[in-house]
Amino acid sequence: MKTINKKTIIIAAATLFVGFLAGWLIFGLDKSSSPETQQQDETEIAKETVWTCSMHPQIRQEEPGDCPICGMDLIPLDNEQNEDIDPRAISMSPTAMQLADIRTAVVEKTEAVKQIRLNGKVQADERLVYSQSLHIPGRIEKLLVNFTGEYVRKGQTIAQVYSPELITAQEELLEARKISETQPQLFAAAKEKLKNWKLSDKQIEEILISGEIQEEFPVQADVSGYLTEKMVKPGDYIREGEAIYEITDLSKVWVLFDVYESDIVWVKRDDKLRFSVASQPGENYEGKISYIDPVIDPKTRVAKARLEYKNPNGNLKPEMFVSGVVEAKLSGKPNSLVVPKTAVMWTGKRSVVYIKTTSEQSVTFIMREITLGPALGDSYVVEQGLQEGEEIAVNGTFSIDAAAQLAGKPSMMSPEGGQAMTGHNHGSPVTVESASGSQPEEKQKSTASLSIDKNARDALQPLYRAYLQWKEALSNDDFNKAKQSAASMKTALDKIDMGMFTGDAHNAWMDYQETLNEGLQHVLYHLNIEKLRKSFQTVSATMIDMTDAFDPLDETIYVQHCPMADNNKGADWLSSEKEIKNPYFGSSMLTCGEVTKEIK
Repeated sequence: MKTINKKTIIIAAATLFVGFLAGWLIFGLDKSSSPETQQQDETEIAKETVWTCSMHPQIRQEEPGDCPICGMDLIPLDNEQNEDIDPRAISMSPTAMQLADIRTAVVEKTEAVKQIRLNGKVQADERLVYSQSLHIPGRIEKLLVNFTGEYVRKGQTIAQVYSPELITAQEELLEARKISETQPQLFAAAKEKLKNWKLSDKQIEEILISGEIQEEFPVQADVSGYLTEKMVKPGDYIREGEAIYEITDLSKVWVLFDVYESDIVWVKRDDKLRFSVASQPGENYEGKISYIDPVIDPKTRVAKARLEYKNPNGNLKPEMFVSGVVEAKLSGKPNSLVVPKTAVMWTGKRSVVYIKTTSEQSVTFIMREITLGPALGDSYVVEQGLQEGEEIAVNGTFSIDAAAQLAGKPSMMSPEGGQAMTGHNHGSPVTVESASGSQPEEKQKSTASLSIDKNARDALQPLYRAYLQWKEALSNDDFNKAKQSAASMKTALDKIDMGMFTGDAHNAWMDYQETLNEGLQHVLYHLNIEKLRKSFQTVSATMIDMTDAFDPLDETIYVQHCPMADNNKGADWLSSEKEIKNPYFGSSMLTCGEVTKEIK
């Protein structure tokens, strides 16, 4: 029994040794199983994961880390090889959507109400402006109301006049009284002559009772109101019927609003209009539009809308600046598809939105071209391209579009898509080429540009100069210079003749002009630099769109972006120099930002 067990053990040991030897001969000589090769395989697998920044999707790295531009943690780029995903769609992870502040909303039908903001001035009611005339010829002896702005009451003595003609007429009256019994017609004619010179029956009776001739005749006010113009001084000789004062009744005033050509179709007579005065914060007024000019001013391209307002307390004074809002409804369409302006990316010819699709595997966005209707303040009416119930991106669309461009998917500037590009952590923007290999910058220009002639280009130059001076002043934390530059930009905008823009450029300019006016209308009343910076952000967005569309400059201008501005939502601006000088933070973060685009 012991002998059998010993043989069995020997045979098993020999078999095990032969197995180890065969394994070493077969597999041990395979270099691919070496530790170095295994480490290399692991590295190759790791390299298959691409890391990117949610705020700067042009960044592509082969390993995790921090974004070289903003310092945020990099996130893995989703694998888009899933066959169930539309090849035109861009996939985004929930983390990327949260970091890029991408928000969505469901498209709904609602009543299309456009809020039209109007600027204007208080003016005197032209029907309540009177000329106080002198009804007899003579010399001004005294002016009892001697400065403009003084209030006069009807019947108040406002001047004393010496009149040789009046002295003669009084003498004729006294002589006619002596023969009044025999020639009553002559006596009556003498009285009537004095009445024609605006003497009252009481004054004529006083002359007859006293029997004395008055050498100085008192001039009484015909109406009550404020003296708004003094036309004479003591010693002046005045002819009959010549005006000596202008008196204005301000118990009722006109408020005249500028209605731009693009908004005239919205503003109607009897529309309710709410308005406020900058010098009376918290005080709101309301009235109805009583009249709209039938003719547009050829220089400013505006018509005047008039509102009549009772002003018994005199709170509204002529030449006061006012800001008003009219809520106009879109006629013929009680319910329309309305989307926020932040959801729409507009190139001058094409308008696109990004449709959100959610599946079990991922969240994707796909670009869709739409046809826009009228602008409704912060939103647009959509005529074609969307259906009720669809979900679209309403914030962070720029980040989605940038990711689509870099992935070679259809995007705003490349509707057919292109070759996907990858970059490294150098922090410089990636240049995307189309599938044919040509630079997309030229393609973008041909897609986005609207043709304007030399006159229109020249007219825009003062607008750009004032804008760039505004940007420079904000970068230097110079409040006064920034306010002055913003006011200069408003003046330059008002001087631009809309008639110089034709065709599609005309419609585009009307939209640009409207949004620029909204951003600039209150700059004169801002009390701190932060409010100026907020207005600058609104104006910059429009200026960038307009520069893309019109290409009005001869020199290169740079679009720059700061991801930390606007409470970390990010904001853009234009600069004539490549060096970053941040207008939103000034000296506190002067170099925060990057160049995202060059417009040559």
